[in-house]
Amino acid sequence: MRTVMLSKWAGNFAGKFLLVAAMGVIGLMVYWQHKLLTLEEQQKYIGAKLGIVTKTNANNGGSSGRLGSSGVGGGADGGTFGAINAYDSIDGSPNDDSPDLSVIIYNRIPKTGSTSLMGIAYELCSKNLFSVIHLNTTKNSHVLTPADQIRFAQNISNWMERRPAIYHGHLGYLDFDSLGVNLRPLYINVVRDPLERLISYYYFLRFGDNFRPEVVRKRKGNKETFDECVTRGGTDCDPVNLWMQIPFFCGHHSACWEPGNTWALQQAKANLAKSYFLVGTTENILEFVTLLEASLPRFFRGALKLFNSDGKSHLRKTFGKQLPSKDTIKAIHKSKIWQMEQDFYMFAKKNFNSIKKRALPTDGSTFIPQQFRFEKIRPGLR
Repeated sequence: MRTVMLSKWAGNFAGKFLLVAAMGVIGLMVYWQHKLLTLEEQQKYIGAKLGIVTKTNANNGGSSGRLGSSGVGGGADGGTFGAINAYDSIDGSPNDDSPDLSVIIYNRIPKTGSTSLMGIAYELCSKNLFSVIHLNTTKNSHVLTPADQIRFAQNISNWMERRPAIYHGHLGYLDFDSLGVNLRPLYINVVRDPLERLISYYYFLRFGDNFRPEVVRKRKGNKETFDECVTRGGTDCDPVNLWMQIPFFCGHHSACWEPGNTWALQQAKANLAKSYFLVGTTENILEFVTLLEASLPRFFRGALKLFNSDGKSHLRKTFGKQLPSKDTIKAIHKSKIWQMEQDFYMFAKKNFNSIKKRALPTDGSTFIPQQFRFEKIRPGLR
C-alpha cells in the first residue's frame, strides 16, 4: 500500500516538476526575447541620440563600421553599420531630439562679406532649427569691459533655450578659457586682402551699398577718391586704418589694438591656429560656404544651394568704388602696418587653401566623402 502511494506521489511530483520546468523554459525564452528586444531598443535609442543607426551583427565580430553624413554606409559583407548624423531625420530635416547644443561665434570683421554670409544664416535658421543672435555693442565698440566679458560668456553659456546658436557681431576674439565658463564655442571668420578691405570701407562711408541704400553714410557728399586722399595724406586712407584684422583675431588685450604691435600679430596667428574652427577668405567665399555646409550641416545644410541660386541677392556691392592707381598701391605697401596685416592675411589664406585642397574637389562646389571609419570594435554589445 505504501509502495503504491509513493509511486503515485512520485508520479504527481514528476508531472508537476515537468510542468514547472516547461513553464520555466517558456519564461526564460520570453525573458531573453524581451531582453534582446530591450537591447535593440536601447541601441536604437542611443543611436538616435548619438546619430548612429546600428545593426546587431555589427557588434558581434570583426566587421567594420563607417560613420557618414550621407546616410547608412557599409561594406559588401553586410556586417557593417552606418550612421546618420544627429541633425538628420527620416524626411531630411533636422531632428527635434538632436543633442547638438553647439554655439558658433562669428566675430565678423567689417567689409569682408560678413553681412552676405549672415543673410544666408538667417534664411536657414528656421528650417535647420537653430538660433541666430546679433551682438550689438554700444558705439560699435569692438572690445568689451571685463564685466561685460563675464556677462557675455555666462549669458551664452546658460541660454540653453537658444541652442544651437550662432552669435555674430563686430567683436574682438574672446578667450572663454579665461572667463570661468565651460562653454567651448566654435569660432569662424572671414578675412580679406587688407588694402581691398580698406578701399571698400572708404567708399562705403561715402556712397553706401545696395544692402541698405537709403541709409545716409558718414561721408555722404564727399566725392574725393581714394587716390586723391592718399596724395594729400588724408585720415580716411591713412594706413593705420588697415589695422583691423589682426586685432580682431588678437583679442581684448590692449596691445592688440596698438597699430604695428608685433606681439599682436603673433597672438592673432596663434589664436587663429588654436581657437578657430574655420577661417575663409572673401575672394573664395563660395568655397568657404561649401566647407561650412560639409563640416557643420546642423547649421548650414542648404547654404550652398541657397548661395548658388540667390547668390547675387546676398552679395553686397559698394557704390562708387574705384580701383587704386599703381602709385597709390606702391605708397600703401611701404607702410609697416600694411606689411603686418598682409602677413597675417597670407597666413590665414595659406591655411584656408590647404584646407580646401584636402577637403574639396578641384571644382570646389561639392563634398569629398568621409575619409575615416571605425574598425575592430570590441567587445560586442551585450
